[in-house]
Amino acid sequence: MTPAAPTRFRAAPALRLRQQPLFLWAGGLLVAGDVVFWLMFAAVMSESGLATADVSVHTFVVDSRTGWATALFALLSTITSPPWLSALTVAVAVGWALWKKEVWRPAILAGAMGLSVVLTTLVKHEAGRSRPPSSDFLMGPDDALSFPSGHVMGVCIFALVLTYLLVSRSGTRTTAVLAFAAAALLSLVVAFSRMYLGYHWLTDVVASLGVALGVTGIAIFVDAARHGRALETA
Repeated sequence: MTPAAPTRFRAAPALRLRQQPLFLWAGGLLVAGDVVFWLMFAAVMSESGLATADVSVHTFVVDSRTGWATALFALLSTITSPPWLSALTVAVAVGWALWKKEVWRPAILAGAMGLSVVLTTLVKHEAGRSRPPSSDFLMGPDDALSFPSGHVMGVCIFALVLTYLLVSRSGTRTTAVLAFAAAALLSLVVAFSRMYLGYHWLTDVVASLGVALGVTGIAIFVDAARHGRALETA
């Protein structure tokens, strides 16, 4: 009897996303994000719902401050601030375009971040909401409007869209799950840091997360509309 050939190790198959599931994910994220945002917007405008917990949550977080956490969150807030994040977006987009010799995916990332700036500006002026008491600020004065948080929205969109663009072309399903989990965790930590440092109410950051989900859904839809069939047949 001829001995069986030794079994060779096979690498996990690369994750290939089809166009239809991408559209479903995009639609789901857009709907979920819209629901979260409009619930928070309505709560803030009517001073009801989750907005009734803003003051108590703010007081609890401020009273729970510690030295090491303050230093950690101050550093995190600095490196995720809109100016730093904008510079990082430009650096990643340009570096990606030059290294990979492609424009589409870097453009998707840059476009999503640009949209976040526009939405933040429009919603802040529409809501006209003041920040928590300035006496609770830990990183100096800030007279910008409070709703929503540009910090949180920018970080969440950057992390989720970049993760999608990286794992949708290659990588295993396990890699994708871990990458999105890491992006979500980073977003939540930044959201908490903005409340901890005294600059935002709970509803500010929850609304920002909702908008970020919606923008991520738009980014996925746009990408799938152009490249979904290529992924399907790859």
